[in-house]
Amino acid sequence: MGHLDHATFGWLTPVLSYVMACMGAALGLRCTVRALAATGRARRNWLVTAASAIGTGIWTMHFVAMLGFGVSGTELRYDVPLTILSLLVAMAVVCGGVFAVGYSRNRGRALLLGGLTTGLGVASMHYLGMAAVRMHGEVTYDPALVALSVVIAVVAATAALWAALNIRSPLAVTVASLVMGGAVSSMHYTAMWAVRVEVAPSGESLPGATAMQFIFPLAVGLGSYLFLTSAFVALSPTAGEREASASAQRPVGSAAAH
Repeated sequence: MGHLDHATFGWLTPVLSYVMACMGAALGLRCTVRALAATGRARRNWLVTAASAIGTGIWTMHFVAMLGFGVSGTELRYDVPLTILSLLVAMAVVCGGVFAVGYSRNRGRALLLGGLTTGLGVASMHYLGMAAVRMHGEVTYDPALVALSVVIAVVAATAALWAALNIRSPLAVTVASLVMGGAVSSMHYTAMWAVRVEVAPSGESLPGATAMQFIFPLAVGLGSYLFLTSAFVALSPTAGEREASASAQRPVGSAAAH
């Protein structure tokens, strides 16, 4: 049985992955708040941005944490197409959940359906990402911990969508993002504790790319996307601010006539 190390760089990868999850959650919540206050194409655009932010944050959290994952007795490689597919799955399922909440007239039903779909999608993203790992050995999972990780993913997704519907103030969004980041991190490490590896030492070279060749540059790119998009959202005026600005710019005589 191979010894699994989930923090080969110490606290760096767990802390950094948590920060990525919080950033994605915060940006997604802020974009959803903007979307619910908008209509037409603007609502759709804000919802797409929210889904890409949350999906990117979750995926980046997973693979930044994976940078610190090691197994004694074998090196690790990553199947590139399968890893990219896991990113697309994360974005697609989150997009489905966010749009269900953003457009449904029955918010309660949308919340339950969207939370279940998104949670199962997040869990699928995680285990698809794990399926992309190549090593000299056989990977098995503890069924009870796998089930627990799926439950955590569904609860976290439902809580995220509930927060998107009900939370408005920046302080509340910040607190909700910290909680959601913790929930996503808990799901990841619960799922990783479910992993068991039976190492079969071999001199054959493994297919795929190393974490530093592929995962690290991709995670840096997605992290930069989150940072830049967060800056854009923070600097762009809300609907209320635009309306207040327009009112202030109206001629005094025109305002009095109304």
